[in-house]
Parts: sequence; C-alpha cells; structure tokens
Amino acid sequence: MKPRPTYRVFRVVALAVVVLSLLAPLLWMVAASFKTNVDIYDTGKALVFSPTTDNYVTVLKQANYVQFIGNSLWVAFAATVASLLLGVPAAYSMSRFNMRKSALVVLMARVIPGVSLLVPWYYVFSNLKMVGGFGVLILSHMFVSLPLVVYIMMGYFDGLPEELEEAALVDGLTHIGAFRRITLPLSVPGIATAGILSFIFSWNNFMFALVLSGADTKTLPVAIFDFVGYASIDWGGLMAAATVVTLPIMLIALFVQKYVVSGLTAGATKG
Repeated sequence: MKPRPTYRVFRVVALAVVVLSLLAPLLWMVAASFKTNVDIYDTGKALVFSPTTDNYVTVLKQANYVQFIGNSLWVAFAATVASLLLGVPAAYSMSRFNMRKSALVVLMARVIPGVSLLVPWYYVFSNLKMVGGFGVLILSHMFVSLPLVVYIMMGYFDGLPEELEEAALVDGLTHIGAFRRITLPLSVPGIATAGILSFIFSWNNFMFALVLSGADTKTLPVAIFDFVGYASIDWGGLMAAATVVTLPIMLIALFVQKYVVSGLTAGATKG
C-alpha cells in the first residue's frame, strides 16, 4: 500500500527539520570561519559578506596547527591499533569460550563515564612522570576505546558460525590457527567498524588530552582553545580551527558509513 499524502508530507517535513537542525550549526561554523570578527557580530552580514581566508592562515601558520594535526593523527592511529590488537583476541575468547562475566565487566567499563577515571589516571601517570607525553595520551584513549572494540567484536563473533572453526580443528588446526586463518579474515568488516569508531573517538577526545597532554603534544581539540582568552575571543580563528577539526572526521564518516553500518549489522545476520 502507498503511504497517504498527509503521511508523506509529515515524513518530509520531519526529515527536513532533523537535517536542518543538525546541519545549521555546522554551516554557521563554516561560514563564520570565512568572516572577520566584525562581520561575525554584524547580524546584517549573516548570509551576505566578503569572505576572507585570514583565519585559516592564522590557524595553519601562526598557530602551528600542522603540528597539532600530526599529534592528533599519531595519537588516534596508535590508540586504535593498540585497541584492536588487544580487543579483537579478547572479544573472540569471550565469545567462543562463553566468558560472560568478563563480558559484563567490559560492558560496565564501557558504561562508566571517562571523567570518573581521569583523576586516578592523572595521579598514577604523574607519579610515573608520564604526563605531557604521547604515551599517556595513547594509553588513556586506548583504555576507553578498548571496551568499545570488545563490545562490537563480541557481537560479530557471536554471529559467525562455529562449524567453520570446528571443521578447521578436525583438519588439524589449533584454536589459534583456526582463529587466524578462518575467523579473522571473516571478521574484517567488524574490525573495520571497530577501528573507525575508535579512531573517531580518539580524534574528537578533548578531556583526556586537556589534562594529560603537554605544550608539544596537544591535540587539535585542545589547541582550539588557544583562541579563547580571558579578555576576548577570536571567533574567526576559533571557527576556522573547529572546521579543521570537524571536516576530516565528517569526510571519513561520509565515505565509510556503509562499511560501518554493514559491520555493525553483520553479527546479527550471519550464522
């Protein structure tokens, strides 16, 4: 049956409202990044203004944001790789050997707010003389993204048929060999999903980097606040810096969205 005209109109209007509410702040941010501070405060130039790239010049050259971009890439990449190396085998063990109590602990670690762990981490890492280095940032991001990787991969491994591994064991492979040659290649979509979400979390993380990073190890979300002073705020530079942080992740999400969706749903459809 075709939907009624009133329902179709309501659906279009509801979709338009949701999309506009999500895109309006982003579009305002991008537009403000091409304005001077005077134009940003002038409501008459909200839509019609003379664009300038001075804010991006300030961000990329004067504020040394190229270094901060490299810091964010390195921390996000290293934390994601470490989370996958530890989380994928852990999720496989919990799934195949029915370690439900351990899975419950992982789920609790995923639910606990990260801010509640920040003070103990700072105390421990400061005593170890690690605060301000890349190591503490990578570890802190890994500790939070690791439960996410385990949670995603457990559902994926639960959906894979165990008969394939049993056949491999009959052929003489060990459990590790069956995991490496059979299960791991089949779980690539789930690993890609977990890796992408872990990378996005690390790239966007602000609180851990604010407390645990140093002057030379700041990531992009922390570096944005260089434009916020006690007496004034450089809104043009702030919006340009926020655009530099936001657009790469949005582009990544746009190009890999189908892989993320397929990875999240594959565990429920396989088997």
